[in-house]
Amino acid sequence: MEPGTPSTSAPETVSRAMYERLQRRYERLMEISRQLNSTLDLGALLRRIIDAARELTDTEEASILLIDPATGELRFEAASNLSRAEMEAIPVPMQGSLAGWVATHGEPVLVRDTRSDARWFSRVDQTTRFSTRNLLAVPMNLHNRPIGVLEAINKRGDQPWSGDDRDILAALADQAAIAVQNARLFQQSDFIAEMVHELRTPLAALRASASLLARPALPSDIFQEIVRTLQGETERLTALTTDFLDLARLESGRTRLEMARFDVRALLDECASLIAPRAGERGIRLTVRPGTQQAHADRDRIKQVLLNLLTNAVKYNVEGGSIAVALDVRSAAQPPAQQPAEQIVISVTDTGPGISAEDQPHIFEKFFRASAVAGRETGTGLGLSIAQRIVEAHGCALWFESAPGAGTTFYFTLPLAAAAS
Repeated sequence: MEPGTPSTSAPETVSRAMYERLQRRYERLMEISRQLNSTLDLGALLRRIIDAARELTDTEEASILLIDPATGELRFEAASNLSRAEMEAIPVPMQGSLAGWVATHGEPVLVRDTRSDARWFSRVDQTTRFSTRNLLAVPMNLHNRPIGVLEAINKRGDQPWSGDDRDILAALADQAAIAVQNARLFQQSDFIAEMVHELRTPLAALRASASLLARPALPSDIFQEIVRTLQGETERLTALTTDFLDLARLESGRTRLEMARFDVRALLDECASLIAPRAGERGIRLTVRPGTQQAHADRDRIKQVLLNLLTNAVKYNVEGGSIAVALDVRSAAQPPAQQPAEQIVISVTDTGPGISAEDQPHIFEKFFRASAVAGRETGTGLGLSIAQRIVEAHGCALWFESAPGAGTTFYFTLPLAAAAS
């Protein structure tokens, strides 16, 4: 070394490298925070938070549990290692779980060996057959109150956790809490605006009918017509408000699935018998093809999906047409997103006019009605949106195939029940 050349010791080099690495992590955190604050779709937002938690802490998995505003319970809302059905099936207690301890105390907790911590809630691993070796959990605080818990699970290579891991995950959790709140408020305001717009039409009809009834000496036929209008618009308002509440609960995550084993064929037959009289009025033949499977899902909610699809198949069919319902494990048709191989596939096929190419991208949008039947068919325009939310809450998919003049087939998948032991 030349005289006068400053020397750099090994500890200084290591310290500088650690500082630069930490600086890059915080720069990445700032970049991620900007992305979170610009995401108003709650589902997409939760997935981004999960991905960010894994990246910033260099862990195998991550999960988000949010406190249900109505019940105060902790529920999984997103997890990189759990399916939607598994998340729905595992409520996490406030007492007797690490996440509950974090939510209750509002403090981070770092566990290097979950087996040695009495607060560890082992049911998650037992249900999913996943092995949680270590974890870091931090509260998601909003106005100094926790709204949930963000967890980073299993440090890669079982490397030791650091205080920097805790600080950076806590910073992400604080940003995530704000972003989640913004997404919830946006959903509520957007939904309320849509609801008010849709309610105005039946309310205007009711107001006009009431004004007419106030007139003296109305002819009998006019009086009866006004009464029929009042009855029809009242029923329409009832259906709208019921569907509004249903969809609002599904979108906010407040609807909890009652998962149980049931015979799918029996449910198909039950739904077909309910729809058969309506189909018979139009000369439509309804058949359920042979097949039977056991599903593990919320039977009442799946019944709601089936009745919606069957009702639409009657409503948008041709006089004297047909409807075929079938079930199988997998299908020649594939869902738009990759699904687990062992799933039941239910299909509802009609012989109606089909869905135009321009309408197909919008078919699951709230209040959308196909241009060919808009103004001709009644309904809330929420049925398919609700059906899609229910199916996706099971971790499954709902999709369709259609062409003008060739009818339409709706498909949806269901979790296949495990073989009885």
